Amino acid sequence: MKPAILVTFTVKTKKFSSRYEITKFFRTLYGWNQTVCHGEKRYKYKRDGLLDKIPHIRIDQSSFLIPERFFEEVEDFFSHWDDKVIFKTFKVLVEEEFKWLKRKRK
Repeated sequence: MKPAILVTFTVKTKKFSSRYEITKFFRTLYGWNQTVCHGEKRYKYKRDGLLDKIPHIRIDQSSFLIPERFFEEVEDFFSHWDDKVIFKTFKVLVEEEFKWLKRKRK
């Protein structure tokens, strides 16, 4: 059994100052794909978010599972948004190895 943390969060939409700020939160967490047009050419870039650097399984739009050893990084991220986002954590035990998590680590 391997220790993991299930993280769930709720965004308090009315607390954000703009749609841009909400987008910034999600992009910083999940990353995004950027397309830049230059003349007739299109360039595509993958911009990493926090979870691109941490092995995880995304359960739903607002929940994901991470190995326990990465919790401090996630907690630090959410502490910057604590007045606008409510997050909860649950300790869980995962039966299988973290092979599925190691694949996502960059």
